[in-house]
Amino acid sequence: MWYHKPVINEELLQSLPNLKIVASSGVGIDHLDLKLLSSYGVKLSNTPFIVSTDTADMGMALMLASSRRLVEGYQMAVSPDTEYFPADWLGDELSGATLGIVGMGTIGYKVAERAKAFEMKILYYNRNQRNKEEESAVGAIYCKKIDDLLQQSDFVLLSVNLTPQTHKLIGKRELELMKPTAILVNISRGLVVDQDALVEALQNKVIKAAALDVTYPEPLPRDHPLLKLKNVIITPHIGSATKKTRRLMMENMIESIQAGLTGLPIPNEVL
Repeated sequence: MWYHKPVINEELLQSLPNLKIVASSGVGIDHLDLKLLSSYGVKLSNTPFIVSTDTADMGMALMLASSRRLVEGYQMAVSPDTEYFPADWLGDELSGATLGIVGMGTIGYKVAERAKAFEMKILYYNRNQRNKEEESAVGAIYCKKIDDLLQQSDFVLLSVNLTPQTHKLIGKRELELMKPTAILVNISRGLVVDQDALVEALQNKVIKAAALDVTYPEPLPRDHPLLKLKNVIITPHIGSATKKTRRLMMENMIESIQAGLTGLPIPNEVL
């Protein structure tokens, strides 16, 4: 499966009685019915570790682009109407700011490693607390409640899998807990955020800005209000989109398929 295609539904499974394995690219499996696959005896693999470095880089890129207003700055620099650069056109510092990471898995932890180099204060909220050695290595402080993280963070970065528990994890209540100067960064899945609530929060300056590599749907309808807001940066779900990583993803999928067909242990099998 590449970009969620082909769609794996009952009709397809019935038409492929000898199907042994579905190899899905990327980390997310929210587009797959695991119970349905299991009922047909079909195994599933993904490529979770291959994409983590690039996606963490993307998280940092979005934070920098949003805080320093790079898209607006580019538009100003190339506009035919620009006669001078205003001296009071300012962004925000990343260095020394507080970063709240929601979801401290492989990707979230790699973001923390990068943020440490920017001398950021790092808070994180996760189902399970990391061990003390891992926390100390990046200077991360565990928040038992997401509310505590939201209230303290200058940047809130979302790096969770989409599950029933994380569906619209960030809604109107959560956005109102954030600082009015805070920036929301989403490198997970669009449905982790209540998009209508986000539009309202950005329009009413409940939060300062958002930087999104993911939305729902993808792409957004061309008349969607998020596309009209200056305090939003949207990229086309390119967290893992580098030549090297995409090649490694494909090689990883081939290894899983070969193992599945020969009865060997499947790398990165989703159980």
